[in-house]
Amino acid sequence: MDQRKPMSQVHHGGSPQNSHQTVKFLAAATFGAALVALAGLTLTGTVLAVVLATPVLVLFSPILVPAGIMLFLVTAGFLFSGTCGVAAISLLSWIYNYVSGKHPPGSDHLDYARSRIANKARDMKERAQEYGNYVQQKATEVAQPQTQA
Repeated sequence: MDQRKPMSQVHHGGSPQNSHQTVKFLAAATFGAALVALAGLTLTGTVLAVVLATPVLVLFSPILVPAGIMLFLVTAGFLFSGTCGVAAISLLSWIYNYVSGKHPPGSDHLDYARSRIANKARDMKERAQEYGNYVQQKATEVAQPQTQA
């Protein structure tokens, strides 16, 4: 044996590369064939189930279709109400945390928006007062020449 090569690289007759590839190919072929066989059995079972269930579905369709629609609507209603409940609980929890000063996620955006709205309201109030003073001044200017004439 060659002392310089590790045991994994020592060749014991034949080509280990080819035998390894052969084993991989056989394993893949075996699994592939098994999966194709299972797919065929599933398809066969599905076709048989459809063939056997079609007469029953046709006979009971006047009952099953409205029942299916009702079941869908009831399920959608319960899911919607549950979602609204979860949203309400999480919103109330967020508001409680915000009011109690715990700084929940997104509260900095809310504080920023509130300060911007307050600044704009203050600016609009000042503008309205200035405009009111301007209108009052113009009204007095219009009224003064008529009293002098």
